[in-house]
Amino acid sequence: MIKRIKVGTASCGIAAGADEVYDYLSKNVTDHDVVEVGCIGHCYAEPLVEVETEDRSYFFENVEPTEEDLKNILDVGEEKRLTFRKERKDKELLKVSRLAGRIVPTSLQEYKENGGYQALEKALEMDPDNVVEEVKNSGLRGRGGGGFPTGIKWGLLAAKEDETKILICNADEGDPGAFMDKSLMECVPHQVMEGMLIAAHATGASEVFIYVRAEYPRAIEHLTTAIDQIIENKINVLNGKEIGIQVKEGAGAFVCGEETAMIHSLEGKRGMPRFRPPYPTDDGYKGHPTVINNVESYANVPVIISEGADEYSKVGTEGSKGTKLFALAGDLEYTGIVEVPMGITIGEIVYDIGGAEKGSVKAVQIGGPSGGCIPAKHFDTPVDYDSLNSLGAIMGSGGLIVIGNNRCMVETARYFLDFTARESCGKCTFCRVGNMRLLETLERITKGNGTQADIDLLEDLGPKIVDGSLCGLGQTAPNPVLSTLRFFKDEYKAHVEDKVCPALVCNDLVEIEIDHDTCIECMACVKTCPVDAISDDIEVDVDTCTRCNSCIEVCPVDAISRIPLRGE
Repeated sequence: MIKRIKVGTASCGIAAGADEVYDYLSKNVTDHDVVEVGCIGHCYAEPLVEVETEDRSYFFENVEPTEEDLKNILDVGEEKRLTFRKERKDKELLKVSRLAGRIVPTSLQEYKENGGYQALEKALEMDPDNVVEEVKNSGLRGRGGGGFPTGIKWGLLAAKEDETKILICNADEGDPGAFMDKSLMECVPHQVMEGMLIAAHATGASEVFIYVRAEYPRAIEHLTTAIDQIIENKINVLNGKEIGIQVKEGAGAFVCGEETAMIHSLEGKRGMPRFRPPYPTDDGYKGHPTVINNVESYANVPVIISEGADEYSKVGTEGSKGTKLFALAGDLEYTGIVEVPMGITIGEIVYDIGGAEKGSVKAVQIGGPSGGCIPAKHFDTPVDYDSLNSLGAIMGSGGLIVIGNNRCMVETARYFLDFTARESCGKCTFCRVGNMRLLETLERITKGNGTQADIDLLEDLGPKIVDGSLCGLGQTAPNPVLSTLRFFKDEYKAHVEDKVCPALVCNDLVEIEIDHDTCIECMACVKTCPVDAISDDIEVDVDTCTRCNSCIEVCPVDAISRIPLRGE
């Protein structure tokens, strides 16, 4: 018997049409509750509907607001195939994301019915110092990218005797291809807030800020609702002390993910990092001792307190405990959010979970735009802080982009550096000027104007930017360049020495060719070309063509392709 019907209406679901599905089911289902939930991680399958019965759940993927799909749902028809969450229960340990997509995000009652705020109650019965020790013993390291031990950071704040102490949640998730924090805020906002309230009790903080990027309206809506419920039910009153909670929307500056730049932004100043020391735990928001952790770090805290540090630390590696959320994107079959134990190999994530075909992947880019590119030959590397660092990559906040064999690694490095160079706040010369010089050099190479001296410049300047930059943005921005030079130098040499892009990606080094033996003269390419580069006799004007690939995409017989530039 059907208990209720759940429609995933997180951002990924809405983008795929989940709002229309929810409206349709709400109007046409009269005997059962239809509710909105978050995302269970299978973003590729959205719109996703779960039919909850007395003994199990049935999942329907790619649902449309049609009578046929409605009939299948109400008949609890044959379950469509999902992927890793059902198939890898032996390897996937859902802890942080256990409730994501399974409960109504804005329902305080449902969160409590599933164990919510029990960890806070347990923590309030403990001495604050013991809570700090529990987090220390768990081995939790910051999930925002830096990997600093969370318990040690809390201990520094707890030791301060100031009357006003500040906690900040870094929800300024600015990495292209990363959406883990967004998912947690949209799906389990109360879990994030519970972690922050436990942290406030442990450290003696009296004021809490959630600094969230303004481009996350649904996350902001759900967080705001959760906070209103917390205040209304006095959950923010800890041992007689009321904790102030505020949501602050960021203006979209990537550099404000750096803690001192974020503090300046919260204070109403331009978001720019400052020299450290003093560290925020000594001199933070408006001069008060301050601790910043990211969304996923706080969402781990209720798990740690509920399970206990010993149980929590059984998962992971010696130096990287617990699980990690990754946002899978790029050239793989199953894009979305996955929670995996620390120590799992890159290959297991890419092939077993992401469904990429072995042999089709050239590399992965881990750690956001400042992460490194790791080649397929190193996919047996365990995913932990130290192992990734040894390959010139970083854990970052958890973005993982799969790069297929048809991609150019030089263009990949240029693409990510273009982002970080534009996002530099400009305060320090190494980052402001150095990264622009790197970008200009990469642009010369991808246009076919590069020389060996350009490769030498990249190898010489990159490490200097890492050593000389003030904050984490500049210190990690050269990673895509340095890692691709380390593992894919042959592609750089092909661009420089042979003036060829082996992947046929760099537009200035390729041209469009039409195979007239295969062409059926349907004229689709002629009609589609946005710059009229294809004549009525189906010939390509190389000088006019922009290599936009429109003609390739519409050709019904695959008669059009990119080839190396033939020159004069």
